Amino acid sequence: MKRYEIIKRIEDIGIVAVVRAENTEKAIKISKACMAGGIDAIEITFTVPGAHKVIEDLVNEFGDKLLVGAGTVLDSETARIAILAGAKYIVSAAFDLETAKLCNRYQIPYMPGCMTIKEMITAMEAGADVIKVFPGSAFGPSFIKAVKGPLPQAVLMPTGGVSLDNVDEWIKNGCIAVGAGGALTKGSMEDITETAKRFVEKIKKARGL
Repeated sequence: MKRYEIIKRIEDIGIVAVVRAENTEKAIKISKACMAGGIDAIEITFTVPGAHKVIEDLVNEFGDKLLVGAGTVLDSETARIAILAGAKYIVSAAFDLETAKLCNRYQIPYMPGCMTIKEMITAMEAGADVIKVFPGSAFGPSFIKAVKGPLPQAVLMPTGGVSLDNVDEWIKNGCIAVGAGGALTKGSMEDITETAKRFVEKIKKARGL
């Protein structure tokens, strides 16, 4: 799958499920529950023990049916491990130049966490495909309009502070997609699937689909 195809697929679904769990088994169950609810873009964070194994197992089981990325990637070494395990995109809490270079080298989308305009410009100049507005809870959906003023070309995806109550605002204000963690992945597997369906529905409605 080519770099632009990965970005387009994330944009089409409009949401990435951010999966954090205390063990590999639960991480896989949460991922499958999100998939059952219509979310086919999953970010396995490297706070999950054996995260690279979770990525590998999901890629082996579902192939391109599930778009698996790696999150909480703090350095290029971790990014390379994730890519070798099959991760299709790399997400980090903050911008890291060496990680950007590595992702560009292997044509893997890089989504660094940024909050200030300066951080965003630095990341964009280094070739970041999507700016992860993080933590989104710090300013809320209105921040997107403020950023889009001086940076209309910025491709933005907030993580942190995204919920069913405000997901439509994030989308309407100009985000390519949102990252949802705790608001999506809490409760039973049945709860997660139902919440995933509601997120997908609200995003479609916000886009007028």
